[in-house]
Amino acid sequence: MKDLLIIGAGPIGLACAISAQRAGLTATVFDKGALVNSMVGYPTDLEFFSTPELLEIGGHPFTTRNYKPFRAEALEYYRQVAAAEKLDLKLYEPVQEVNGEQGNFELVTPKGRYTGRNVVVATGFFDVPIRLNVPGEDLPHVTHYYKEPYPYVGQRVVVIGAKNSAAKAALDCYRHGAHVTMLVRSSEISPKVKYWVKPDLENRIKEGSIQALFDTHVQEITPEAVHVQTPNGPAQIEADWILAMTGYQPDFSFLTSLGVELDDDPFMTPVHDPETMETNRAGLYLAGVVCGGKKTSVWFIENSRVHADQIAAHVASRSVELEPAVVS
Repeated sequence: MKDLLIIGAGPIGLACAISAQRAGLTATVFDKGALVNSMVGYPTDLEFFSTPELLEIGGHPFTTRNYKPFRAEALEYYRQVAAAEKLDLKLYEPVQEVNGEQGNFELVTPKGRYTGRNVVVATGFFDVPIRLNVPGEDLPHVTHYYKEPYPYVGQRVVVIGAKNSAAKAALDCYRHGAHVTMLVRSSEISPKVKYWVKPDLENRIKEGSIQALFDTHVQEITPEAVHVQTPNGPAQIEADWILAMTGYQPDFSFLTSLGVELDDDPFMTPVHDPETMETNRAGLYLAGVVCGGKKTSVWFIENSRVHADQIAAHVASRSVELEPAVVS
């Protein structure tokens, strides 16, 4: 029987386990994939927007030769932190069910059943892309993730979207020999694109190195082309590969299967106490970006690390309250 069963081995899930151990609690961390699985899926040469001290957990210094760290450095940092803290990790072990109640939860995976007094959900949002919901979206040449440009050398690549992921993918593919067309629903590149990336992309579009269709909506994807509706009428864009950089969201079906209620707002915010991070289901907590629902720009590593201490403090205080009185 562990004090905390933590679902999600990303930075915040690891931070929750560290805070629990330092509060005298026991914890096991589960993930359906690798350690910090979302970061494993990031573009190979990704540079973080945050400086290293903002990515630190557990007080472990994050050293880097650069002003801002790269993906490989972050992966190694979190690996070293997990090893130094001797965290109990169950990787490649997806959680299928969470049964029971506060004080006696049972977590079910394909490999076994585990008992714990409390459960923490720190699953992030990177694993669930926001779908276009158009015919052909599941064809093999369509992906919602971008790793690196080399598979697309000499290929006709359509990039759908106009935020950071789309901007960086379009520029990267163009600079490595792909013929890039961007399809953008709005009338301009998103103002949220990083300030050093946005002018670069706009200039490449202006000079014709990257083609861009604005106020354009995808209607259908076929093996040979993307069928769209433009301000001038229907059109089709021939494509060998389609990068649908449409964003990501939490796994709401998983949250509701756990009994977590969602607010009736446009962002489907999971119900939780911001002081303790406990949800409407007693003993079940949320941590990290999953707390924002569809509003994925609210929580980041740097401002959600505090959730770990909030949860540990609440669980520890509750454990003290439940301890039997000592009779002399």
